[in-house]
Amino acid sequence: MDRSTTRRGITLIVAGVTAVIVLVLSLSGYFNPVRAAESFAAPLCGSGSAPNYGFTYDLQQAHWTVDWQAYVSEQTVAEVDVILDQLNADSIAQTMILIMPQDQVSNRVNCAVHFLRYMQLGLTEGERKDNGFVFLIVVEPERIDVHYGVGLGLPALTASELTTLNRAAEDAYQTTQSMDQALLTLVQGFESVARSNYEPLIPPTPEAVEMPGLPSGPLGILALCGQLCLGILFVFFLLWMLPKMARSGINFNPYGSGSRGSGFPLGGGRGGGRSTRGGSGSGRSGRGN
Repeated sequence: MDRSTTRRGITLIVAGVTAVIVLVLSLSGYFNPVRAAESFAAPLCGSGSAPNYGFTYDLQQAHWTVDWQAYVSEQTVAEVDVILDQLNADSIAQTMILIMPQDQVSNRVNCAVHFLRYMQLGLTEGERKDNGFVFLIVVEPERIDVHYGVGLGLPALTASELTTLNRAAEDAYQTTQSMDQALLTLVQGFESVARSNYEPLIPPTPEAVEMPGLPSGPLGILALCGQLCLGILFVFFLLWMLPKMARSGINFNPYGSGSRGSGFPLGGGRGGGRSTRGGSGSGRSGRGN
């Protein structure tokens, strides 16, 4: 083999090795841990798609305000809950507020609407069906930017009214540098606007059953005296029977067989307050800003 052939072979080998090295280096950019993490990261709010739009929140939350911990005091969140609980109880609006830093949001209007759909806000039936509502507060270094998403069942809430609420909350933050004050301004203003457009929906009360009245005149007096006498006799009977029952070992439960002497029926006795907040299952939205 002559020298020219040997040099040509070496050149081909070097070229091949170089090509392999370049290919490996180019592919490593796609398989390093950072790129891999980015490829599997959740999409920014507003760029996700149904059914979860990139969200992983529980559908039932402790408060109507979500992701508030780094921005708002718990006392303010509790005050907001009182207002929004009542709006929900009156079937006016089922409202949630999402607070997010700007680097986690892409399309801000879509983010508000997607959150409304994901949390399934709004009633599923009745004349106030689809009454879900969302405020999105985007936190920037020097300011906040407020947006909203509206359910299909709230057509009376106009864009001009809601945009005015957004600007009022933003101005409150600029003036006070307090997210607490901005949130209260937003929610108190929303309550005023919502109630000016919608009356509380009062469920129909069952018709009262008319009890037969006592006859008037002397017959009525005699009947009333008879009922009082029977009541007094029953009390004397109980006073006479209870000591005998105690001596014979019989336990007397004045609450009936469905209780354990606590005064509450079985399965009862717990507070009726709402412990979680979330949607009723609709989530249909029509517009945002």
